[in-house]
Amino acid sequence: MSTPDFLHSAKRTITLEAAAVADLLKYLDHNFVHACQLMLNCTGRIIVTGMGKSGHIGKKIAATLASTGTPAFFVHPGEASHGDLGMITADDVVIALSNSGETAEVITIIPLLKRMNTPFISITANKESTLSQTSAANLHIGVEEEACPLGLAPTSSTTAQLVLGDALAIALLEAKGFSAEDFAFSHPGGTLGRRLLLKVSDIMHSGEATPCVTSGTLLKEALLEVTHKRLGMTAVVDDNKQLIGIFTDGDLRRSLDDDVDLHKTVIDDVMTPNGTTVTAEMLAAECLQIMETKKINALIVTNETNQPIGALNMHDLLKAGVI
Repeated sequence: MSTPDFLHSAKRTITLEAAAVADLLKYLDHNFVHACQLMLNCTGRIIVTGMGKSGHIGKKIAATLASTGTPAFFVHPGEASHGDLGMITADDVVIALSNSGETAEVITIIPLLKRMNTPFISITANKESTLSQTSAANLHIGVEEEACPLGLAPTSSTTAQLVLGDALAIALLEAKGFSAEDFAFSHPGGTLGRRLLLKVSDIMHSGEATPCVTSGTLLKEALLEVTHKRLGMTAVVDDNKQLIGIFTDGDLRRSLDDDVDLHKTVIDDVMTPNGTTVTAEMLAAECLQIMETKKINALIVTNETNQPIGALNMHDLLKAGVI
């Protein structure tokens, strides 16, 4: 028995599916525009349905729509005929997926959708099919050859369906002006959500945990504050509690290189005047960008009168999942 040529098989599959996706460009027409307009004007939800492999693709399309600002969910066509049709209303828009356009379970619910006056969009490979001819807008995928050498397993056709679903979702996203912050609100548990929603006030050390010494403090006493608060730095303030400088681990190393006397030197002589600060209302992701740009590991948080109200370092961002 000869050794299977796995690489040849993989390259053939990818080539055929890539061609199927590329062919979608020539099939895009007024039907796509009409489909987008129907979905954009929808006052209910987008209901996606499909049987078998098309159903699996439909679930992904519904999930993509829902996460990009278009409320959507999947309804199994078989279950729709046994009660789940009650999930669909006249305010909704249905997207029905079927490569042949003749899937019995999908065709069965067409008269009911018509009776409710619920518009539906079809995604098929056959423009002359029942589903294509009865839909408000037919999105043609035009796949003539599956990547499966037997021509049986849905491969190129389901890939084309998936890409067309993504095209719909992104077109609607752009039309609605859906932002990264909007996306984060639907993904609060993910890394993106943490990066976009967390503010400095959510993760900063505040109150007694804020490292701070007054002008004129001896360097050795300032070092005790840095060590005690464990943020690698301390704020330096004047008699009005306003920030005049920051002393960091880097400043300490430079002081030691200069043979500074820890017992006689005051903090004012070795601190970094003013220093980089942030506000409590800034996004934590902005702090990360500032730290990376300026190559620093900690920041002082100030209020509108330039008084320190908190502090945070790179470890805090890491712990919060911003990095």
